[in-house]
Amino acid sequence: MGATSVSPLAPAAFPELPAIAGVKLHTATLGIRYKGRPDVFLAELDPGTQVAAVFTTSTTASAAVRWGREALKGGTARAFFVNAGNSVAFTGKAGEKFVADKVETASKALGCDKAEIFTASTGVIGEPTTANRITDAMGDLLANDASWLDAAKAIMTTDTFPKGASATTTINGTSVSISGFAKGSGMIEPNMATMLGFIFTDAAIPHAVLQAILADCNNRSFNAITVDSDTSTSDTVLLAATGKAGNDAVSGIDDPALTEFKDALEGVLRDLAHQIVRDGEGATKFITVNVTGAVSEKEAKIAAKAIANSPLVKTAIAGEDANWGRIVMAVGKCGVTADPNKLTISIGGIALAKNGERVEDYDETPVEAHIKGQYIDIVADLGFGDGAATVWTCDLTHGYISINADYRS
Repeated sequence: MGATSVSPLAPAAFPELPAIAGVKLHTATLGIRYKGRPDVFLAELDPGTQVAAVFTTSTTASAAVRWGREALKGGTARAFFVNAGNSVAFTGKAGEKFVADKVETASKALGCDKAEIFTASTGVIGEPTTANRITDAMGDLLANDASWLDAAKAIMTTDTFPKGASATTTINGTSVSISGFAKGSGMIEPNMATMLGFIFTDAAIPHAVLQAILADCNNRSFNAITVDSDTSTSDTVLLAATGKAGNDAVSGIDDPALTEFKDALEGVLRDLAHQIVRDGEGATKFITVNVTGAVSEKEAKIAAKAIANSPLVKTAIAGEDANWGRIVMAVGKCGVTADPNKLTISIGGIALAKNGERVEDYDETPVEAHIKGQYIDIVADLGFGDGAATVWTCDLTHGYISINADYRS
């Protein structure tokens, strides 16, 4: 049931994350699916906390996602309430009741409006369950103060390591902090955000501005990764801004005072997104795909995703075979403006194909050396314009098959 060994691409340790004023973390070990480890997490947020979110675009989204889309209209949050082990997706009225019971119990315990409770669930799809085990433990949950590491572990499923990141920056000269964690390993090609991610800042930023910032930063972080091309029913990223830093008011997303904050937030999201790829089910190599020379950024991203999602490209890299023809194939199949006479393919900074054919005096030796490493760089220049995009992915090994073949057993 899930991976048993830590990914070879895992960071050395979970990072030290700064506390965020206005945020209290709580966890519980309830045995929903995983035994002997936290599997429920609640972030308790001070009144007035502003919230932003991005959710899966899946048309079979879970009840938790559907609730969150509506709750987001209120713009404030008092809690993020999450369980691992059951996604409560495709469970009909039972799933809706599961979410409703969690929301009602948390809102009563915190003395807030139900629209200020955001829920998320991750795990097996289609397994009916009730929320009783969680709601009955609300008192004990709120009494158990937890660390960032505890909370990050509580949302893991097939993850082999907990994922955290942080940054400190300024807004109008006032120091602000950002801390967050995420989970994800398989069923990953975010079509919004990715899997589950929870980010917290003490910055004072109103909901509408916070939402615009998150959506923008998300496109170049969580929305630029893929493990297996599969978009989850439960993908959710929530961002809470408690306002406790006391920075001056900001006028909008284009306020120059937010420049450093936006860069710092994107850095945190990108760090977490990269950790998810590093923990891709069965992954042994981290792959960066850059597409340049496209007619638009949109077409560049389509081509980059096509390369990153190609099973033939991913298995070639897993087998340490510098088969650049598969990259040519991936570009050609995805429908973007391309011409073999303009296309250049490079691996590890070495051009292999150019102007419709293999480069003259082609020597695969240095490319083979590069592809034997853990970090692989692919560049496809389409030769048409200024459009560019970067996507991060991992290789495809037999480990992915083993993990997913056994997932429900």
